[in-house]
Amino acid sequence: MKTTSYFRTSVMARRPYRRVEWIQQVLNNPIRSELQPNGRIRHWGYVAEMNKYLRVVVEPDGETVHNAFFDRRFRL
Repeated sequence: MKTTSYFRTSVMARRPYRRVEWIQQVLNNPIRSELQPNGRIRHWGYVAEMNKYLRVVVEPDGETVHNAFFDRRFRL
């Protein structure tokens, strides 16, 4: 999985409980995807183990992960 330096040094460093498997699961099978005005793409997926929805933001190339967090506001 390709990642930005921001993701490696800030996102994962602050919240190491996030698992790469969860992020990959969302990227492989998102329940919703949305293009941001800056070209990045948001993907959401449900992580049953945490009973929460995970938002994964990727760069415009569609594969480089920039951010990942549990989205409390997400609704189907």
